[in-house]
Amino acid sequence: MNLSIQSTAKLHNGVKMPMLGYGTFKCPDDAQTIDAIQCAVDAGYRHFDTAMIYKNEETVGKAIRECGVGREEIFVTTKCWNTDLRQGPQAVLKAFDASLGRLGLDYVDLYLVHWPTGDFVSYWKSFEKIYASGKARAIGVSNFMTHHLEKLLPSCEVTPMVNQVECHPEHSDPKLRAFCKDNHIVFEAWSPLAQGRFAEIEMITDLADKYGKTAAQMVLRWDLQSEIVTIPKSMTPSRIKENADIFDFEISPEDMDAITALDETKRVGPHPDEITF
Repeated sequence: MNLSIQSTAKLHNGVKMPMLGYGTFKCPDDAQTIDAIQCAVDAGYRHFDTAMIYKNEETVGKAIRECGVGREEIFVTTKCWNTDLRQGPQAVLKAFDASLGRLGLDYVDLYLVHWPTGDFVSYWKSFEKIYASGKARAIGVSNFMTHHLEKLLPSCEVTPMVNQVECHPEHSDPKLRAFCKDNHIVFEAWSPLAQGRFAEIEMITDLADKYGKTAAQMVLRWDLQSEIVTIPKSMTPSRIKENADIFDFEISPEDMDAITALDETKRVGPHPDEITF
């Protein structure tokens, strides 16, 4: 599989989304994050993911505006939080405008429903309005399971273009991935490294030794070869660069299958049907 740091997933409206991105969950709203994003840009990343609830949109926006790369080359995602979602369609529109203001950008590349809470069939119409306005080049959902999508899709004028969910080899949800693929929804992984858990799994570390890579690099390469968009997060410059150094090798089909076989539905985050926030 011919992959590079410029590789993209094509959304169903034709927008190209970089396969490798940089996640900013728990990144502080200060100069540390600006430095980390600049390091990521210098390493070749062109995809940055934030959210209102991360409380760092201002810093992420500033870093993107000042990174030295043209805005049209950067893919920016942000998300609408649950408190706004539960208030309904008008609150969603206000929340989007507030996020755009904090980012200091004219548009975002992707705007997501953060969790399947409230009447998402109703407020999805606001996402469609935001998309129609041109202020979001694409819209999608996050943390939606198959039954959520089955409820939403029949009422959509614009089908979600992305579903961003917890995904890593111990929770890779092949049935959901297949459902998304069948419905032309790009599948994206948050927490792809499961908070570092794979450094302790012997099979992964053995494969890392075989390929001369780290456990994290093995998992991120598995993502991309599985056609999963992935957004690892690190504040450490060496690890930011390491996470991007996954394009000089290819995992064999047999080893891909062995990593995929680790799937045991072991989450590191909350179950979407059990959220209380």
